[in-house]
Amino acid sequence: MNKALITGSSGLVGSEIVKFLAEKDWMVFGVDNDTRKYLFGSSGSNLATKKQLLKDYKNFVHVDTDIRDENAINKIFREYGPFDFIVHAAAQPSHEWSTDHAVEDFDINARATLIILEAYRHFSPKAVFIQVSSSKVYGDSVNDLPLQEFETRYDLSRDHPQWEGVDESLRLDGNLHSLFGASKACGDILAHEYGTYFELPITIFRPVCITGSAHRGVPDHGYLSYLVRAIASGIEYTINGYNGKQVRDNIHAADLADAFYTIFLNKDRIIPGEAYNIGGGRKSNNSIVEAIKKTESILGVKAKIKYSVVNRRGDHKWCIFSSKKFRERYPEWNLMFDDDSIIKELCSLYTK
Repeated sequence: MNKALITGSSGLVGSEIVKFLAEKDWMVFGVDNDTRKYLFGSSGSNLATKKQLLKDYKNFVHVDTDIRDENAINKIFREYGPFDFIVHAAAQPSHEWSTDHAVEDFDINARATLIILEAYRHFSPKAVFIQVSSSKVYGDSVNDLPLQEFETRYDLSRDHPQWEGVDESLRLDGNLHSLFGASKACGDILAHEYGTYFELPITIFRPVCITGSAHRGVPDHGYLSYLVRAIASGIEYTINGYNGKQVRDNIHAADLADAFYTIFLNKDRIIPGEAYNIGGGRKSNNSIVEAIKKTESILGVKAKIKYSVVNRRGDHKWCIFSSKKFRERYPEWNLMFDDDSIIKELCSLYTK
């Protein structure tokens, strides 16, 4: 039986890949200590997801461990490994939270990634390793694009070479990242270095907004999930700057899980340390005002909106990623979810 290790196994991405592999009869070991509850309070807790995974899958083992604990991580690798597949999805995911908790943010996103990569190198070096990175590693470089303001969104003109989405040539330095973006960039670079220097089968993915019905969206993280919950629950939703015309690329966690598994199935094509932008592209993206309008229509309620003229420092006006590089190397993979199906799924949580 194949064995997988998933960090952040109760989170949005982690739980999706746990389900994906467990249903394929893998033995899946998940590491998660519900740090989200500490970060975002009880509304952000993943405890219910953990309980559901344990109930649904007898081939899933949960290990309640902090990924910053080097001895504990090494023990997991020694006791449960060697693994065939490792997905490092655990992270501190909030732009805002990192601002006042810089040391903890770096500890989780950078130092813990180093701990896991070292354990991987010594105890399971043949495993296919996926580093779940972020579009934030590019900082606010996308704001340098010649964006135009339209009625409901900022966007590129259709004749712009990156209209379909930005590629991996976007610069990582010489811009503003946020402390979260900086810590994720450190983890991203470490994963690249372990892949290239030690010739390990590591692949890095840089998504924009990840979403799905398992997301525990909160004001500081989980844009689309929280927006739908706020509208459905009558909670006032604050739009920060850009008149709500800032555009986000949204990819469903199930599409990410499928991309990860595509890498595993085609390990002969892995380029050690290679990074891929991945997202919904032109198939799945929206501005905040567009997402609000669509959600209002599905739920049949009027959103309570508060506008702030102050945009978040380092925020993107527009961020649509091209998955062309990944699709050309792995043409087996295709998006299953578009913008409509994602928002309908999120809304269905409140219409049953």
